[in-house]
Amino acid sequence: MRKSFLLLLFVTAGFLISCEKEQDPFLITSNSIGRLTSDIKINQLDSIFAEDSLVKQVSNSELYRKSNEIEVYDNQGNKLLLIEPVQAFDSTSTIGFIQVLDPRYKTAKGLGKESTFQDIVQNYDISRIENTLSAAVIFIDELNVYVTIDKKQLPVELRYDTQTRIQASQIPDDAKIKYFMVDWD
Repeated sequence: MRKSFLLLLFVTAGFLISCEKEQDPFLITSNSIGRLTSDIKINQLDSIFAEDSLVKQVSNSELYRKSNEIEVYDNQGNKLLLIEPVQAFDSTSTIGFIQVLDPRYKTAKGLGKESTFQDIVQNYDISRIENTLSAAVIFIDELNVYVTIDKKQLPVELRYDTQTRIQASQIPDDAKIKYFMVDWD
């Protein structure tokens, strides 16, 4: 009886372990993007991206560098991400910002670099919209994400005005995302 119980226990445990889903290497959530999480330190990136390439910004003088961005390329040479630490030039710092460069990175609802404004509106609550010189910056706080839409895609009366508050209703549904940023800072 005891052997049967132990056998059943091992079989059940093996089944549960095998049923666990493998982590999607391109899924964006509020505290992760693929294998990266908000508590990962910069000095851990080499092991996380062991199959890929990391390119760190190099300069002759620290005086002229204002940040130490890290570019991540896959093994095919495609640029995936641009990572910036919270604390510049500190390898023990956590990640502050990530610019998503590869269209394979998406949220569970399909929002990614190649999405449109309509995709945002249909799937997420917009926290706020900021008006900058050349873009409308749309914040989605539930994801710790902000995206920019080039003002060239907005109505003419908004393109050269930084004072007017941009409303979601003023942004065309088919306006494409220019930059997709994850903000863990």
